[in-house]
Amino acid sequence: METSAPRAGSQPVATTACHSAAYRADPLRVSSRDELLEVATSSQGNFESLDLEEFAKKQPWWHKLFGQESGPSTEKYSVATQLFIGGVTGWCTGFIFQKVGKLAATAVGGGFFLLQLANHTRYIKVDWQRVEKDMKKVKEHLKIRKSNQIPTEVRSKAEEVVSFVKKNVLMTGGFFGGFLLGLAS
Repeated sequence: METSAPRAGSQPVATTACHSAAYRADPLRVSSRDELLEVATSSQGNFESLDLEEFAKKQPWWHKLFGQESGPSTEKYSVATQLFIGGVTGWCTGFIFQKVGKLAATAVGGGFFLLQLANHTRYIKVDWQRVEKDMKKVKEHLKIRKSNQIPTEVRSKAEEVVSFVKKNVLMTGGFFGGFLLGLAS
């Protein structure tokens, strides 16, 4: 592979002969500094030009906002920014939760009302003995599930949530406050 002169606004990136075909097809494939450093140190003088403007355009929006490695937000944003982001997202979530909750409650309540009306006017007949038998089966099934321990998938997700909350206390607090305000509005 031959060396090309870098264009304005670009930075040379070192590649090896084994990597050159892959990077020629997609020069924006280098995703981390470690990989870039490894490629640069293993290079034998072969360079390929990387246009930083094109590289930035192809990055997902969340990489632009949070960076490549989204660690705790305490390292990136001020206290006011964390509370604001948490509060706004919490308010939006609470507001949507309130609207969807009202709609769901109306649908379930209206459906129950219509079923009772149909039962009272004898359009439908409910077999209460069968309902009672099915309810006993459900209760037994719930008792069996209650005695077992929590599945590992649920436990691992819960640990992830706790870890996130510990790392982002301010944003989580802002989210909770905003969520309550969203429910109230």
